[in-house]
Amino acid sequence: MLKDLLNSITRSVSGALGVSTSGPSVLNNVINKVKSEAQSKDKTFTFQALPLDVQDMKALPEAGLKDVYATAALSVLALTRFESDREACYRMLDFLKGPEPMNPSEKMNISDRFMDGKFYKVRSFFEGATPANSYTPSQPYKIKVSSNPYSFQNQGWAVLYVHSGGADNPRPVRLRQKPSTGQWFLVEIQYLGDIRIPAVEDKWK
Repeated sequence: MLKDLLNSITRSVSGALGVSTSGPSVLNNVINKVKSEAQSKDKTFTFQALPLDVQDMKALPEAGLKDVYATAALSVLALTRFESDREACYRMLDFLKGPEPMNPSEKMNISDRFMDGKFYKVRSFFEGATPANSYTPSQPYKIKVSSNPYSFQNQGWAVLYVHSGGADNPRPVRLRQKPSTGQWFLVEIQYLGDIRIPAVEDKWK
């Protein structure tokens, strides 16, 4: 009777989630479906102002770094300072990277991504910023971060995605959790590839 009850519950849950009830792995199918949906989500963070230095960043509620999505969003805020104060930018990134601060290679990579004055790349990650308005963000500043079913495949690691108004698909950022504190730290910024140029700079418009 208990077996029949379990089978009935499994069929009900499977039907609700839209997974197959055939085969011995039905329970695994249900579990995997639940995990996938739990790990596929969007989070939008709102900021009234952009931090000017690491102390400003540390004062933000998200600076506890216990939310992996928040750490990803804060990395965008740090990069907004690169154009006017490169060292302030690096100090904020060092804070977000925790146990492993920026190395010369990482700093050079970021610098290369902003060659030819392409600072609009960072602004593109704020809501309302598009090629048509030269990537001028709406205010307050909002950043959307997403995960997918593969974002948390490896324990203690994550690949999240930041949405850009100049790209067709969200761009990735890698993070790692420190078990002793539960904090999520920045590992690698992978979202600074080229995007659509501002309309005012497009010779073919």
